[in-house]
Amino acid sequence: MLNNSIVTCYFNQKASRKPMHKWLIVWLIFLLPGCGFHLRGDYQIPQSLKNVYLQGESAELHEVFSKTVQASSGQLLKSQEKAGTTIKFFNESMNRRVLSLSARGRANDFELVYRLEYELAAGNAVVLPRQSIEVRREYYNDQQDIIAKDNEEVVIRNEMYQQAVRAIINRARMALETNAKLK
Repeated sequence: MLNNSIVTCYFNQKASRKPMHKWLIVWLIFLLPGCGFHLRGDYQIPQSLKNVYLQGESAELHEVFSKTVQASSGQLLKSQEKAGTTIKFFNESMNRRVLSLSARGRANDFELVYRLEYELAAGNAVVLPRQSIEVRREYYNDQQDIIAKDNEEVVIRNEMYQQAVRAIINRARMALETNAKLK
């Protein structure tokens, strides 16, 4: 008899905790967005950035920009006439240099540097004059696993493009909001 009452008491305590856990989860769901937390890749872009035309970008940058804008319910347009915003890219480059060598003279560490300049225009008016972005990454080159390191470099380059796109969108959002307040 005593064993049944202990088991019943244990299950009753667990059952009474379940509603509390549910309320805690619901409370956290509403609290996190209030403090500015959002999932990575989740961007709130202004309406004028929903229809964007890109000019002079590389294929890699175009692909990352397209995915980012589409994730925010926007689209990249093929003609400048229908676009709310035009982003023009200049002097885009991705460079790789050796940082250190092994005793055998092989590269141990590399640095990737991605640079670009861009200008933001809404209609015929330049909203954000030409600005530059530079993203740097260093990585170790293991001579024993060459194929994996080549794949790692591809992943790092993609992350660099994503960081540049986020920076461009954030700067563009701020410029467009400031421009709207001045009008």
